[in-house]
Amino acid sequence: MTDEWAGVLEPAERDAVCARIDDWAARELATGGALVAVDRQVGGDPITGAPRWYLRLRGDEKEFVTVWLTLRQRTLRHEAQFMPAPETNVEATWEYLLKRNADLIGLSFALGAEHAIYLVGRVPVSRVDDDELDRIVGSSLAYTDECFPTAMSIGYEGRYRRRPQSER
Repeated sequence: MTDEWAGVLEPAERDAVCARIDDWAARELATGGALVAVDRQVGGDPITGAPRWYLRLRGDEKEFVTVWLTLRQRTLRHEAQFMPAPETNVEATWEYLLKRNADLIGLSFALGAEHAIYLVGRVPVSRVDDDELDRIVGSSLAYTDECFPTAMSIGYEGRYRRRPQSER
């Protein structure tokens, strides 16, 4: 680990937050709901070595939504790849998503280094509990299901087709 952890979270505090996330994920996975897979990497963040979780969810509009949780010095960062970089109507796609940001709670659309679109957010470590994890994951899934068809229709005009109801 890097010095990123020095003086911020004591090892016991970090371990307690990790255990809280692990326990929540195990319970959610056992329910047979939207969460279909969990993978925890102890030093998963390539830059900081911070613990990282991959949560794979079954979506309605997008077959799978993956939420990454990364435990930082003082926050739990969460992100989900929303869609690849738009190929058509790029500005109109970004405009749609920026306007949608005003309606989102705890998440926002952001442009990644490769121009893909992500849903991102962060919460203080002190707020990480079952309710907050439910909100993070539920919001990531709900906002993806709500916004994905329109964004893809704009950014991939003429090529994107919604999933048939029978596959959802």
